[in-house]
Amino acid sequence: MRVADPTTLRYCHFIMSQQWTARPLYEVKAGLFRGLSHPYRIRLLELLADGEEHTVTELLENIELEPSHASQHLAVLRRHRLVDSERRGSHVYYRLVSPKVAELLAVARSLLFELTTADAEAVEALAELPDLPAR
Repeated sequence: MRVADPTTLRYCHFIMSQQWTARPLYEVKAGLFRGLSHPYRIRLLELLADGEEHTVTELLENIELEPSHASQHLAVLRRHRLVDSERRGSHVYYRLVSPKVAELLAVARSLLFELTTADAEAVEALAELPDLPAR
């Protein structure tokens, strides 16, 4: 029988505790965002956002990542309850736990577009300012 590392258990408990009501909502949200805080995890979620189930092999076809690293990232996403998995024969199938995960990704993309557009407009406005007089 394998005994889990107590440090890992404390970490997992703090991040996504079953007892959410015992912690302030902002801490629970922070844990969720920590689960999202890696570019490969975001990419894996984007690949799963089509609403279909995918095997690790299918996911690896669309991401430059070693299988062991992909498995580690998928485990983090499972731990944070963003994806679900099911073993069928020799394959493990992954899917988003809720369409709201895909909606969150879409909102993040829309926000990024809005922010970068605002930045581009600010840079353009600065470029159009008249030169300052020489002193």
